[in-house]
Amino acid sequence: MKTLITIEEVAQFALSIFLFSKLPFVWWVYPALLLLPDVSMLGYLMNAKVGAFSYNLFHHKALAIAVGVAGFVLQNNELTLAGILLFGHSSMDRMIGAGLKYTTGFTNTHLSEAAAPTTPTTEVAVA
Repeated sequence: MKTLITIEEVAQFALSIFLFSKLPFVWWVYPALLLLPDVSMLGYLMNAKVGAFSYNLFHHKALAIAVGVAGFVLQNNELTLAGILLFGHSSMDRMIGAGLKYTTGFTNTHLSEAAAPTTPTTEVAVA
């Protein structure tokens, strides 16, 4: 299952690069801004619940798609770029095994559960 998830995420990351290539930005903008969604980890400075919520919000692909589609519909290249970056970053994170976070701690993710199925004792922080 882990290999299948990784292949899927690689394809989605490649899609984000392809979509970025259709925007009128210079090539270095994508790698320069790719790690920006990780600023959401600052929520962990407050506590694990806030950290998991903020991390999951900025790493949720539905939000990324909504932002990207809104940018496309509104013909706003910056908003489209934000959606593509959020989507690409989330795919990249999941490629390396960093999933959505449980409130029990930063290392407890939905992907660690997929790798070793168990019944979680707490729910994923909903974005």
